[in-house]
Amino acid sequence: MNSLDKIRRSVGLIGESDKIVEMLSLISQVASTDISILVSGESGSGKEMVAKAIHKNSKRKFESLVIVNCAAIPSGIIESELFGHKKGSFTGAIENKKGYFEEANKGSIFLDEIGELPKETQAKLLRVIENGEYIRVGESIAQKTDVRIIAATNRDLKKEVEKNNFRQDLYFRLKTINIVVPPLREHLSDINLFIERFGLEFTDKNDINFKGFSSDAISILKKYNWPGNIRELKNTVESLLVINKGERITSEMVKNQLNINEFDFNENSIIPVNEKSDKIERELILKQLLFLRQDINEIKKYLLINSNSDRTMNSTNSSLFLPSEENIEKYKSDGSLDNIADARLTAIKDEAVGEITINEIEKEIIERCLKQFKGNRRKTASALDISERTLYRKIKEYGL
Repeated sequence: MNSLDKIRRSVGLIGESDKIVEMLSLISQVASTDISILVSGESGSGKEMVAKAIHKNSKRKFESLVIVNCAAIPSGIIESELFGHKKGSFTGAIENKKGYFEEANKGSIFLDEIGELPKETQAKLLRVIENGEYIRVGESIAQKTDVRIIAATNRDLKKEVEKNNFRQDLYFRLKTINIVVPPLREHLSDINLFIERFGLEFTDKNDINFKGFSSDAISILKKYNWPGNIRELKNTVESLLVINKGERITSEMVKNQLNINEFDFNENSIIPVNEKSDKIERELILKQLLFLRQDINEIKKYLLINSNSDRTMNSTNSSLFLPSEENIEKYKSDGSLDNIADARLTAIKDEAVGEITINEIEKEIIERCLKQFKGNRRKTASALDISERTLYRKIKEYGL
C-alpha cells in the first residue's frame, strides 16, 4: 500500500483526480511533522476530513483530535472554551473548567473557521503556537501544552489581514504550510465515487434499495456548479434516494431536486475522457453491481454467459462466475463472442458507467463477502456456493 492509499483509507478520503492526488501528496509530506497547518477551502469542500487525515497519519494518531468550530462559539466565552477557566472567574463559573487546548494535550486540535476568532483571542493563540503556553481565564500562571494545531478557513486570510480583521503575525505562522482543498467543481470527475459512497452508506443505513444513477443523471450532476461543494452533493444524493425510493435515479429527478434547467449548468465543466476517468467509471460499475442489494445467486446468473442452459452452479465450480470451457467453445463457434483471445476477460457494459472485466468482478465479490463475514472462509464459501478449497485457491490467485 503506497502512502496516498494509506491516507485515503485512514479516514475514508476518496478521489482520483489530479487535484485530489496533489492534495493527498502534500498531506503525506507534512502529516508526520509537528508543524502548524492551515487548511483553506470553500464551505463544504471537506476541510475537516483533511484535518482528520493529517492527525491519523501523524505521530499523535493515538492521542485525541479535538475539533473546535470557532464560528459557533460566542465571542464572550471563546477564551474560556479554548483555554479553560478558574472557578469564580466570572458569573456562572461555578467550577474549574478544562479548555480545548488542555483536552488536546499530546494530541491535535482542529480550529475550524479560524478567521472568525476575535483579534484578542488571536494574540493568545499566537502565544500557544510560539511557546506552547496559555493562561486560563481568571488565572495569572501560564500553563504548558503540547499540541499540534491544524487551522481551517473559508476566508481569504490575506485580505482579512489587509482589512485589519486578522493578525498578520498569526497569519504568517499559519500559512507556512497551506493545504488547499479544491471545490467540487474543480474535480468533477470524482463525482461518480462520491455518489457511490453517499448512496451506499445512506441506503445501507436506511434499508433503501439502491439502483444507482443513470448516465444522463450523472451527466447533469457533473455539469452543475455545486456552490455547496461535497456537502451539497451528499445532501442531494440522500434527498433523491428518499424521494425516489427503489428507483433508478434519472436526469429528470436530478433536475427537479436541484431546481435547475439547461441554462443553470456550468458550461465550462467539461470532463476529459481519458484513461483515468475510464478507470473510475469501470470501478463504479463494479461497485454498483455489487451493492445494488441483488442476491448473490442473481449476480452469478447475470454473469454466466449461458442463456440456453438452466443448470445451476455447483460447489466445485472453480471459476465461480465464469463460463465453462465447453460454453466458451460454443460461443466461439456461433459468433456470440467476438475477439475471444481470452473469454474469461469478457467485459460487461453499462450505459451509465462503462465496462469492467469478469475477473475483476469475481475478485471484488470475494473481497466483499470476506469483509461481510469478517474473514470467515466457511461462511464466505457458503454464501458464494463454492467449496472452501476453491475459495482458498481464489484468495491466493487474487492475493486477497
